Formats: sequence, structure tokens, C-alpha cells
Amino acid sequence: MTTATPRTSATVAAGLADQPLSPLDGRYRAAVAGLSDYLSEAGLNRARVEVEVEWIITLTDRSLFGSTPLTDAEKDSLRALYREFGQPEIDWLASTESVTRHDVKAVEYLVRDRLSGLGLDAIAELTHFACTSEDINSASYALTVNRAVEYVWLPKLRAVIGALKALADQHRDAAMLSRTHGQPATPSTMGKELAVFVWRLERVAAQIAGGEYLAKFSGATGTWSAHLAAAPDVDWPALSREFIEGLGIGFNVLTTQIESHDWQVELYDRVRHAGGILHNLATDIWTYISMGFFAQIPVAGATGSSTMPHKINPIRFENAEANLEISGGLLTTLAATLVTSRMQRDLTDSTTQRNIGVAFGHSLLALDNLQRGLKEISLNRDVLLADLDANWEVLAEAIQTVVRAEIVAGRSAISDPYALLKDLTRGRRVGAADLAEFVRGLDIGDEAKQRLLALTPATYRGMADRLVDEL
Repeated sequence: MTTATPRTSATVAAGLADQPLSPLDGRYRAAVAGLSDYLSEAGLNRARVEVEVEWIITLTDRSLFGSTPLTDAEKDSLRALYREFGQPEIDWLASTESVTRHDVKAVEYLVRDRLSGLGLDAIAELTHFACTSEDINSASYALTVNRAVEYVWLPKLRAVIGALKALADQHRDAAMLSRTHGQPATPSTMGKELAVFVWRLERVAAQIAGGEYLAKFSGATGTWSAHLAAAPDVDWPALSREFIEGLGIGFNVLTTQIESHDWQVELYDRVRHAGGILHNLATDIWTYISMGFFAQIPVAGATGSSTMPHKINPIRFENAEANLEISGGLLTTLAATLVTSRMQRDLTDSTTQRNIGVAFGHSLLALDNLQRGLKEISLNRDVLLADLDANWEVLAEAIQTVVRAEIVAGRSAISDPYALLKDLTRGRRVGAADLAEFVRGLDIGDEAKQRLLALTPATYRGMADRLVDEL
């Protein structure tokens, strides 16, 4: 007998230490890569550099402290620091932060270093002028989260909504048996049921698109104390507002050392809300697949089960379901943590905000799976019709409602139509012939009777078709 050579933790680490820990940076990388431009550590640092550079340009444009406005060429050279931000800057910051133990300070040193290289040492002291780290960070997070949502996450959500909308229109007249509490209920159409999700998602998407992204720029405790000490005649609140709004984000004038993060709480709650609706969609589609309402279109070369060759598993919707739960949990934590800060400042927000990209990453991964999954299903109308034909008892609602109208009109003397239909149908299967015989024996007018006799479960769907037009 041979014995395997034991591997120590050191040898394991030596072999795999460079491998990604998160699946978002491993097997799912392609689906979420677009977020890295904004919500990665490098994306955040690029935004920090952008804020630092634009603040220098703002101060020199106003010739503060004896400075003179930069030429257009000098501004372009300075702005290239964030426009062309890449691996050299990433490496430089990592090396510097290993000494400073402070990420924003490392960014300040990077900008100072590049100013020197551009021959602009005379304005080096305007780098990070009168700023606390949160001035830079709040603006940088507002910029990066705004851009990630606007350029990556919202377009993917709208793509899913678009795919749903197309299916809703395609299946607007596909009659289906509804199920309330899991039991047969008044029929609808598949198109109308999908349209409900479109309606819900479009409403939340509009709220997200209209949300605020705020930053503060008022110094150590939000009082502009250092600013006034250096230049008491400058209207610093107005200048700060102009600067922040010039970056394309909103300005929060009344803060502690930190921007209060309420806009983030609102955003993450709304994204989590959208995720909850999408989770509902995923589980409903999964259920429709299990009932045979939707067939899954085989993908060439794909394996459903490692042992059962016939299977096509609804993995797109299961993956979406799980990742929406992970994302929702993180978004809930972000909102719950960021809403509070002890007195003027604590650092719980600092480490928490580093997970913004993870939360959006799992959400984006779910959206990608839903978008792909919705393209890989085909409605089986024959199954829907067979399900309807096996449940004629759902017409009891229509019959008792018509009888009530006939009573009010004086064309019927039936005393309790609901009880009459309840006795006939509750807990029982009633076929077409049974219902027809029952209707013919009702004490109602001939026109109402003929209308009921013409009704089938497939045609008893109200305005479901037309409701799709509300989208």
C-alpha cells in the first residue's frame, strides 16, 4: 500500500496563492468585468486622482494664493494622469501605500510626484489642499458608483426588461391557468404575467436612474475651518459646490467629517428591491419550466446532469436566484452599516464600501444569467391548453358572478349563488359537460346562459391580452 505525501499548508499556499479567491474574479470574470473599470480598487484610485487633479485646476483657475491659471496644455498633461491611469500608476500606489499605510495619502503623493515631472512644483502644495480624505473619497465613490450604475448595471437591467417585454408581447394571447396559493385559479395569459414583472422592474429602474449621487468637500469636520484660516475672504461653500457639481455629481453642504451616505443607502435599497423582483421572476420561470409551460432550448454540447442524459437543468434561473440572494444580503449590509457613523467619524464605512463592487458584481451576474436564460426558453402552448382543459371548475367564479348580476336585474330568484357553486366545485374536478348541464339548469336569462355556455377556461381571461399594452 502506498501513502500519499502529505501537503502542508505552506506548500498548498505556495501552489495556489495567486489564484482568485472570489468567483467574480475567477469563473464569472467575463460576466462582471465591466464593473472593474469603476468599482475595483484601481477604479477607485483613478477617480481619486481625478478629484485631486480637478481640485488643483479649480484653485489655479481662480488664481488663489498667488497661483496663475494653468495653460490648456498643462491642464491636458495633468488630466492625462487619470485619463491614462494604468498599471504603472497602480504599481506606484501599491508601493507607496505599503509605506504610508494610507490609501488617499498615497494618491496625494502620486499627484505631487507627477506635478514635479510636469515642471509644476510651484503648485504642489495645492494638492489635497484643505481636504480631508473623505472629501476625496466621497466624491470618488459618487463618481465610480454613478458610472458603474449608469454605464454597466442599468443597461444590463434594461436588457433583461427588454427581453421580458418582448416575451410578454409574444405571448400576450397565450392563455394559461393561474395558480393562487398553488391552486387552480382564474386564467390569465403568459404575456400578462410576464408584463407584471416588466411593470414592476421599470418602476424601480426609473427610481434608480433618478437617484442622487452626493459628495461633501468641506474639510475635517464639515466646517471649512482650514479653508477660512487660509483664505477668509473666499466663499468656500460656493466654490466647493461649484467644484463638486462640475464633476457631474450632487453637493451635500451639511455633513460631519463624512458625507452621510444616505444616497448610497437609498441606492442599495432600490437595487436590492430590483433584485427581489428579479428573484421572484427567476423562481416563477423555474416553476413554469418544472410544470412544462416553458421548454428549455438545448444548447449544443451542454450537459444537464452528469448521470441523467435527458436533463436540461434550469441553471440560468437557479444561478440568478442564488446570486441575487448573495447580492441582496450584501446590499442590505451596506445600507444598514452606511446609514450611521459615530459622532463625527468612524471607519466602519471604509471597509464596508470596499464591497460595493462585490454586491453589484453578484447582481450583474444574476442579470446576465436571466438575460441568457430568457433567450433559452420556448413556450409550450399545448401544455398550457391541456392544463386549462383539466380545470373547468375555475369557471365557477364567472358563473356565480353572472348569476349575481341576473339577480340584481330581476331575472333570477337564486338565493345564494356563491354557495350554489361552492357545493358544485369546491375540492372537486368538474368537466365541461358537468358545467354545461349545470348552467342549462340555472334560473337566469337566456342571453346570460348562452354567454356562460360559450365560455371555456381558455377564453375566460378577461382583459389579460390588452393589459400588455399598458407597458
